[in-house]
Amino acid sequence: MYIISTKAMLNKAQREGYAVPAFNIHNLETLQVVVETAAELRSPLIVAGTPGTFSYAGVGNIVAIASDLAKSYQQPLAIHLDHHETLSDIAGKVEAGVRSVMIDGSHLPYDENCALVKAVADYCHRYDVSVEAELGRLGGQEDDLIVDAKDTLYTNPAQAREFVEKTGIDSLAVAIGTAHGLYAAEPKLDFDRLAEIRRSVDIPLVLHGASGLPTTDIRRAISLGVCKVNVATELKIAFSDALKAYLLSHPTASDPRHYMVPAKAAMKDVVRKVIHDCGCEGKL
Repeated sequence: MYIISTKAMLNKAQREGYAVPAFNIHNLETLQVVVETAAELRSPLIVAGTPGTFSYAGVGNIVAIASDLAKSYQQPLAIHLDHHETLSDIAGKVEAGVRSVMIDGSHLPYDENCALVKAVADYCHRYDVSVEAELGRLGGQEDDLIVDAKDTLYTNPAQAREFVEKTGIDSLAVAIGTAHGLYAAEPKLDFDRLAEIRRSVDIPLVLHGASGLPTTDIRRAISLGVCKVNVATELKIAFSDALKAYLLSHPTASDPRHYMVPAKAAMKDVVRKVIHDCGCEGKL
């Protein structure tokens, strides 16, 4: 079985003190880059997609292409639903072969968030599908979701313990000062809060909004219990900047088999760096 849940890989990461990268993909080329690079470095891998990505590329297409790449490279991987908000949407994608989901009820009042997450966890666990949820709320933009800074809430460590117990989730996304997108100023992460959350819960912790974070911050977060690191914007910028540069310098280019090559190479450099920052080379 090449498409797997994240539960075993994140528990292993937690035991051994590294993190697994979750790379947001969008099409054939971005899937090729992350799978190929992870296989070369013998790194565990999560390929993630927002609802917009699955709508754009097609659920069946993503599952089929990821499955074929996983087999070709002998690289087990998790296809992960990033920031999905309804049980019905998740259920349809689980039926299509997805084995890892994030249910995001962080915009809801606490009790409603708990109820939604528990319903998703109860459903998914029947099919050996791992479940991530978020307590607190990250600022910035992820897909079509925009959260103003004034609406950003940090994760409460005491509430985190109750949240995990009530919902039965497998991993917890924490809000400690990261944001989606690139940072306008140097981020100030609340590592003391992260350490307290780690003491409060025993499941793997997830860091969203890692694009542009310094290596030192990522590694400190891992040392305090983060086992999954999400990267999206940094990949898109590297890919699109290299593609634009190539097309500007080759105005008659028309063959995607040629003009996609430098874009994939630029994205590959970012994937390598993130895997290195996560300390997961050779951990497959």
